[in-house]
Amino acid sequence: MENHPQEKFMKKAIEEAKNSASLDQYALGAVVVNSNGEIIAVEHTTLHENNDPTCHAEVNAIRSACLKNESRYLPGCWLYTTLEPCPMCTGTAIWAKMEGIVFGASKEDAQNFAKTLQDHKFTWRQIDISSKDIIEKGDPKVELIEKFMQSECRELFNFAKTKSK
Repeated sequence: MENHPQEKFMKKAIEEAKNSASLDQYALGAVVVNSNGEIIAVEHTTLHENNDPTCHAEVNAIRSACLKNESRYLPGCWLYTTLEPCPMCTGTAIWAKMEGIVFGASKEDAQNFAKTLQDHKFTWRQIDISSKDIIEKGDPKVELIEKFMQSECRELFNFAKTKSK
């Protein structure tokens, strides 16, 4: 897809993250975009709703896109996500044979935010392995665009904090 990354896709993920927070979930959103520049999935985290630790926004979006495409593979598709995907979510993008990942806030941003947070429901836990490290060891290779619209995505942490009070 030309002119990658595109603000409109990350803005859609940010909008979904705010929706997620309003539903008492983590303020995380993800969007899958196909090679024609069409959004084919928009999802948020549903961990608390489903009591399922795999219901991260990214996995939910990839799952929805695969169902829509009737295939477990998403060649040419890009994943936009408001937070650097964890190893599980990055691995899911690799296994789906996606073209690439664009993320906003970094895992370090989340780790720094979590240091001052005293909320037992929203702990912003992280596995200290970067998406870049997972991609380097994965096959097939996916492109990675880091910290795109980082400040806007980092703001979502505070949005979540005020919504969860």
